Amino acid sequence: MIGPKSVLTSAAGRLAPKVIDSAPGVTTTVVRQALHHAIAGIGPLPGAAAAAEKHLEKHDNDIEAAVKHAIDNHVRMAGVGGFATNIGGLVTQAVTLPANITGIAIIQCRMVAVIAHLRGYDLTDPRVRNAILLTLLSEEKVGKQIQAKKIPAPPMAIATAPTYDRAIDNKVASEVAQELLSRVTGRGMISMAAKRVPILGGVVGGGADGWMTYQIGRYASRELLPRRAEEG
Repeated sequence: MIGPKSVLTSAAGRLAPKVIDSAPGVTTTVVRQALHHAIAGIGPLPGAAAAAEKHLEKHDNDIEAAVKHAIDNHVRMAGVGGFATNIGGLVTQAVTLPANITGIAIIQCRMVAVIAHLRGYDLTDPRVRNAILLTLLSEEKVGKQIQAKKIPAPPMAIATAPTYDRAIDNKVASEVAQELLSRVTGRGMISMAAKRVPILGGVVGGGADGWMTYQIGRYASRELLPRRAEEG
């Protein structure tokens, strides 16, 4: 049976740029495609709504227990994905960098989408999709970007806005693409010595991916408050 690691590797290979010479290889298109596959599903990895319903069934329709389990599940998945894409250390860093970005984006988007579905949000709504992407920045970064007027509002406000503003799409995707790239390259620079030993480099990468995924999951859990049935 094909596991999450194989799914992410395959998805990353299709979505990430084939030739990586510089940072612009990570595009808003890649981020949007990662979000699409996270919500719709890819290969044997079920879509976010289906995954959410399974978590809910497993926890006897206890939404908050399902949310916690979803976070834990994706944190483990992120750890595996990070280890797989960083296992080569410095030798393969130039090749695996885009795969790492794409794979982690899929995991984290899927986790937030699962939480959103459990809390009553419509995953087909472009406002909700922008909110999911925005959550990937982390609570601290969202606050800073709002102060800098680079994004208009936090995820909850965007998801529940009275109307959809198409102009927000590129702003959000661009900010997320830059943030994902800075995390990976920043981690690579800090752990450069560790990455000279391939196995150690993989452990460093996997741990960082898992920890960031946990932080994003907790933020999404606090930010995306439950929606009542009559709310649209």
